[in-house]
Amino acid sequence: MKSKFVVIEGLEGAGKTTARDTVASVLRERYINDIVFTREPGGTPLAEKLRDLFKRGVGNEMPTIKAEVLMLYAARVQLVETVIKPALERGAWVVGDRHDLSSQTYQGSGRGTDPQLMLSLRDAVLGSFRPDLTIYLDLPPLIGLQRAKARGELDRIEQELLPFFIRTRARYLALAAQDESIVTLDATQPLEQVTASIRACVSLWLQQQEGV
Repeated sequence: MKSKFVVIEGLEGAGKTTARDTVASVLRERYINDIVFTREPGGTPLAEKLRDLFKRGVGNEMPTIKAEVLMLYAARVQLVETVIKPALERGAWVVGDRHDLSSQTYQGSGRGTDPQLMLSLRDAVLGSFRPDLTIYLDLPPLIGLQRAKARGELDRIEQELLPFFIRTRARYLALAAQDESIVTLDATQPLEQVTASIRACVSLWLQQQEGV
């Protein structure tokens, strides 16, 4: 089977790390062992620097909304061109913690940036490059934020007010409903059930890919 790019998406506290590990486990059961893990923003030395600037700013100076968008796309295209595409070309599978859908939702709706502008920017920067499968872990923002707080100190994005995450979730759901490559799973279930749902989703998708 040709190598694929699988992405895990969701709000804070959705369980993306556990989902990533579950996806990798299913792939290894299919003897797919050459797996590259990525995270966004970040994933390369340059992109990690941009991640730190995005998260912390410089001193008391934080990025403006437009600067934030451009920093995220700079980090993303660096990761895609230097890590993800080369990995796929040599036959490795890539499992990503976030990708462009995060920008479309967090910046496109959470921040209030024109959604059409965000889509145009995506197309200009990434061209036709898209994940083969995106698993969106859906849960109410309040539950996700409670989980995030239980993990420890919140970063700049996690400290946003609840309406920010309500707008972000609404955009996630709207885009997922329009795109057959995005599968929405209920992340409010107990961990065992979420894991089982992810395993079933990936297994079915792999069977479908084998038949293509």
